[in-house]
Amino acid sequence: MTSEAASHLPRHGRRQMHLGAFLLESGHHVAAWRHPDVPPRAGLDLALYQRLAREAEAACLDAIFLADSVATESGPGAERLSRSTRFEPLTLLSALAAGTSRIGLVSTVTTSYNEPYTVARQLLSLDHLSAGRVGWNLVTSDNANEAGNFGRDAHLAHGDRYARAREFLEVVQGLWDSWDDDALLDDRAAGLYYSPDQRHTLDHAGAQFRVRGPLNVPRSPQGQPVIAQAGASEPGLQLAAASAELVFTAQPTRERAQAFYADLKSRAQAQGRSRDALKILPGAYVVVAPTRAEAEDRQAQLQSLVHRDTALGLLSRMIGNIDLRGLDWDAPLPELPLTDSGQRSRQQLLTRLGQEDGLTLGQLAMKIAGGRGHLSVIGSVSEVADVLQDWFEHGAADGFNLMPPLLPTGFEAITRLLVPELQRRGLFRTRYEGSTLREHLGLARPASRYPTATLAKESA
Repeated sequence: MTSEAASHLPRHGRRQMHLGAFLLESGHHVAAWRHPDVPPRAGLDLALYQRLAREAEAACLDAIFLADSVATESGPGAERLSRSTRFEPLTLLSALAAGTSRIGLVSTVTTSYNEPYTVARQLLSLDHLSAGRVGWNLVTSDNANEAGNFGRDAHLAHGDRYARAREFLEVVQGLWDSWDDDALLDDRAAGLYYSPDQRHTLDHAGAQFRVRGPLNVPRSPQGQPVIAQAGASEPGLQLAAASAELVFTAQPTRERAQAFYADLKSRAQAQGRSRDALKILPGAYVVVAPTRAEAEDRQAQLQSLVHRDTALGLLSRMIGNIDLRGLDWDAPLPELPLTDSGQRSRQQLLTRLGQEDGLTLGQLAMKIAGGRGHLSVIGSVSEVADVLQDWFEHGAADGFNLMPPLLPTGFEAITRLLVPELQRRGLFRTRYEGSTLREHLGLARPASRYPTATLAKESA
């Protein structure tokens, strides 16, 4: 083990999991909103989100993660989904920050339908409000319906979205270094609020953006917000290897997760980065109960609430925004054109899943109703813990982005049954050892790209 990796271990010296709480409206199961345990309009219930945030923090999880889309859901079965209405995530996380003190706050923000200066300012403001607990899940948008909300006739092509994303990130990170850490002097005797030598103008001029700067928010308490990424297409992998610090991924089997883990860590090393500078957290759809029979009953109840149109609509969305209506429910999924407006990696994953398991269209649609192609674990506390430990200890994950089937009870089963078992095994922390998201994840605090005035004076 390298000295760098060793420095990221907890005090007792054993490598531990990182665990996130992926909170989706009502829960991750597509029919969760119909379950009697789920409050009405759960995705618009601030009190529920506040309760879940406190629950996550009490369990010492690394972070809450919120996905996002800047368009309503449409297509077959959309009227049967609870995900067409949702809070803007940075606004919601600001409310949650006020009632918590340690839990990380990670939000999806698209680079396709925003401007770098605005995003840099919003994220950094929230990072200050939360004392350094923010992460940005950089996405390029996989919902083609978003284009019409921003004056565009069509969604950007896949390659164009990533070209924009790379430069977008470059600009945002440049703006985040607009001020040195000690630039704000507040020298009342001299009448000097900041050191002019420690404020930096970006003057970015690129193919996609022209941004002058500087940003009107000081540098982050944790250096910069954590960069997360979830794309698994070739451009997505290239972007993650170069710049991501936290990677969310959908991997249905340990073998595929191991291959993804080894490939992405190697790509990061090829970019001159440490393998430990990038944490990989596969999504894990978890239905856990005291016994396997109880867990299976809970999943079966959710499956019984799925309308066929809902299942087909979800698969259509996940397969690349391709309308599957008119296809035979009882026949295999046919060969489909490679999507240019949706998630290529998820389309390929689900197509492969259907082919390898010999599933019909209907069987595939029902199979992904909960996990959407992620690892799905349904069982007793020890059985679920065994699977997560196996992946973690065999080069498939640095931890997991936990996906509760329904809210709040499905999440409480995770925090009150599963997490204590992982803690008992010494696989997860029992208390926070830091206060920022970077400290939770064992990530180094990034240095500014500019030499500070203090250093310049010392070297003079």
